[in-house]
Amino acid sequence: MRIDVKHLAKLARLRIEDDELPKFEKDMESIVSMVEQLSQPKTEVVGLDPEHPMKLRGDVESDVKFTRNELLANAPKTQNGCVVVPKTVE
Repeated sequence: MRIDVKHLAKLARLRIEDDELPKFEKDMESIVSMVEQLSQPKTEVVGLDPEHPMKLRGDVESDVKFTRNELLANAPKTQNGCVVVPKTVE
């Protein structure tokens, strides 16, 4: 697959020198090749449909139920039934 790096650089507003173009073309082609291989399963995985290898399984509800206190017991710090976290916005 041929990739027009000059066009991509123009769209991304990047400055790529002419002597660097072959390196970037080779790198982009290898990235696209790698991504194309991701859709081809290498091994058989239980639960995946071979017709649609990228299809995720549906959510499975767990029968295990926890109380709020049991869940908060693992938190490093709690206050009024909530987990206390460091302030991130001033």
